[in-house]
Amino acid sequence: MATTLVPERTKDCIDACNDCVAKCEACANQCISNADQAMVECIKLCLDCADLCAACVPLLARESRYYAELCRVCADACDACASECEKFDDDYMRQCAEACRRVANSCRQLAGAAG
Repeated sequence: MATTLVPERTKDCIDACNDCVAKCEACANQCISNADQAMVECIKLCLDCADLCAACVPLLARESRYYAELCRVCADACDACASECEKFDDDYMRQCAEACRRVANSCRQLAGAAG
C-alpha cells in the first residue's frame, strides 16, 4: 500500500498555490519592466499574493491548525490581485488573474471545510 505524503484533499490547493506564486512573480516582473504609475498597485498585489500563496503551501502540507485562517486571507488577496490584473490587456496579467481565481476558489473550499 502506497503512503501519501500530502493529503489528497489539500494537494490541488497546494498545486494551485505553487502555480499562482510563479504567475504572480512573473506578472510583477512584467509590470516592473513596463512600470508606470497605473501598475504600481498591480505589482504590490501580485507580490502580496505570491507571498501568501507560498506561505499556504507548507501549512496545507502538514495540515496545520492555522491553514484555514491563512487560506481565507490568501483567497481575499488572490481576488484583489485578479481584479487588478483584469484591468490590463496583457497575457501575463490574464494568466496571473486566472491562477489567482483558482487559488481563491480552492482556498475558500478548504477553509470552509475546515470550519
